[in-house]
Amino acid sequence: MSARITRDNVAHVAKLARLSLDDNELETFTAQLDAILDHAADVEALELDDVAPTSHPFDLVDVLRPDEPGETLSPTDALAGAPAAESGRFRVPTILGEAP
Repeated sequence: MSARITRDNVAHVAKLARLSLDDNELETFTAQLDAILDHAADVEALELDDVAPTSHPFDLVDVLRPDEPGETLSPTDALAGAPAAESGRFRVPTILGEAP
């Protein structure tokens, strides 16, 4: 385990966050945070000068079809399967005690 983060560092941050950690938790979190920092150092060490910045690792293609108008349901057909309808609209239960 490297000395980048110590048990005292973790205890200090836990105190600032008002967390109560026992000895086992302090050891566990110290090791986990140190492993995270090791991984970050590995990523930082990569030679990426010739790699172009990207927002996604793969080329994305729009998979949606064009939005073209077509036939639609009539209001009567749309409301035919509704549990309740009123004045040409779906009727839903009131919420939060509001009047309909």
